[in-house]
Amino acid sequence: MLSAPLDHAWIAAHIPHQGTMCLLERVIEWDAQRIVCEAVSHTDPANPLRDAGRLGAATGVEYAAQAMAVHGALLAQSDAAPTQGYLTSVRGLSLHTDRLDNVGGPLTVTAERLSGDARLILYQFTLHCGGRCLLEGRASVVLDAQSL
Repeated sequence: MLSAPLDHAWIAAHIPHQGTMCLLERVIEWDAQRIVCEAVSHTDPANPLRDAGRLGAATGVEYAAQAMAVHGALLAQSDAAPTQGYLTSVRGLSLHTDRLDNVGGPLTVTAERLSGDARLILYQFTLHCGGRCLLEGRASVVLDAQSL
């Protein structure tokens, strides 16, 4: 369903995350229910989520949240300025590694919409490197935090 390259520049122009905090490299595929993105920023020593020189696995939730934000921007199909969403909860989080900075390859970030409406969405998400699942869980997102 990709009609144009959705690279890092496109992502940065359509979500509120800017500079080194924009973690995703590109959109691989998407449709109305699901998005798959790729990230390489987990290997960058300047990654803003690093603590004490390492990138803990729980930071993968932020990668997933950004994929959800990109999905929302794609579904909105608008040139309006990006709105800030609000992650309201993370449930069923399973970490299958202790860190992300040493996994050796690009991250594949998948978010699938399970339910929702114009205000709140529930997503299921996973992060993989190659065939290895690094973390998985569910998250609920308020779409327009300014409306709260």
